[in-house]
Amino acid sequence: MLDAPGVGHDLQDHMQVRIVMRCSQKITLNDTVNHPLRRTMAGARYALFRKGWLTIAAGTAGAFFKTSPRLASPDIQVHFLPFSTDKMGEKLHDFSGFTASVCQLRPESRGTLRIRSADPTVPPEIRINYMSTETDRTTNVEGLKILRKILNAPALKPFVVNEYDPGAKVSTDAELLEYCRERGSTIYHPTSTCRMGNDALAVVDQRLKVRGLEGLRVVDGSVMPDLVSGNTNAPIIMIAEKASDMILEDAR
Repeated sequence: MLDAPGVGHDLQDHMQVRIVMRCSQKITLNDTVNHPLRRTMAGARYALFRKGWLTIAAGTAGAFFKTSPRLASPDIQVHFLPFSTDKMGEKLHDFSGFTASVCQLRPESRGTLRIRSADPTVPPEIRINYMSTETDRTTNVEGLKILRKILNAPALKPFVVNEYDPGAKVSTDAELLEYCRERGSTIYHPTSTCRMGNDALAVVDQRLKVRGLEGLRVVDGSVMPDLVSGNTNAPIIMIAEKASDMILEDAR
């Protein structure tokens, strides 16, 4: 056993805030999923030819932008999804719609992950602490305002009826911030609770070995000292590839 106070500290994650647009034409995944014949045809097309709606990822397009021209690099990532729902994982809307979301790339907020019980079946206590700094709050609000401008561009006018969520009722910065607080959600990029480093709270060393223990490594996103400015999948694969090389080196 090891009493490592750094375990569970520095929890970081990308939060997403979604805007849902109602479409004027039946051109989204909503229309396929909610229509029995189209749904059946989509299933058959995938089963027979590996083509169609069922071959796509949730996010089919993306972009990066700056919320301020003073920034050296983008601080927002946009994800475009060709479907819409009130909450991810729930039934798709019964109208044609799509979703676009903003994701702050370098949040300052830090959370914690704690064990609540010696019983391994008891869920841990997770405190993400989204938007706990003024920078994070401002960035998310400005990101939504810029995304709204994009979604109201002339090129999209032939396809869009209106903004369904949050809608015209949410317009001021204070209202947008409250919307972020109510509807913001994880984009599944948690990292840094067993971070690499040399300080007293660092959990693993430069070879991913747990400091203070023999024969134990951590090989996942929790070793990242800081959250990357984008998706975490590729960096975590890189960490695993590097770890495998180091394990082989140490075994020789």
